[in-house]
Amino acid sequence: MRKVILSFGMSLDGYIARPDGTVDFLVNDAEARTIMAEFFATIDTAIMGRKTLDDAIRMMGGTYKAPVKLETYVLSRSLAPGKFVGYEVVGDLRKLVEELRHRPGKHIFNMGGGELGRSFLEADLVDELFLGIVPVLLGAGRPAFPGGFPQREFRLTEHRTFSASSVLLRYERCRIGS
Repeated sequence: MRKVILSFGMSLDGYIARPDGTVDFLVNDAEARTIMAEFFATIDTAIMGRKTLDDAIRMMGGTYKAPVKLETYVLSRSLAPGKFVGYEVVGDLRKLVEELRHRPGKHIFNMGGGELGRSFLEADLVDELFLGIVPVLLGAGRPAFPGGFPQREFRLTEHRTFSASSVLLRYERCRIGS
């Protein structure tokens, strides 16, 4: 069965973006790009929230284009459901994930984090965390893990340093019987 992977880069103090949504503090050197290419080779589907879509469209100059070939879904309560160029807007996270898990393909990527990540954690849909931690304290911004979800346990399956002083952490969800 396909895994749901919650993945993002974040600051030491737990922010995935500055208050204005920019992510200029994230590392984007050759080593970081290699790690992300390895990660993207394991996925073929992305789910993001409306705010992440808005940020991506703004950063891309008015249109959305996935960084690699991905079937992309946007979870939104404010946008009308439907297919658009490069993505499909949906309203029911649990139903979407259930359908995607039973389709053939690679893993499913929660692109972004924050509020949508909280929804994934509330519904206990996250199978793996793939986190890049960069050595910067922002002091404010969009939190990686906004509160409001029940405790979830994970076990470390990979860790490595990259780009001189950033850290990659990969965790697997601990469930009863795993």
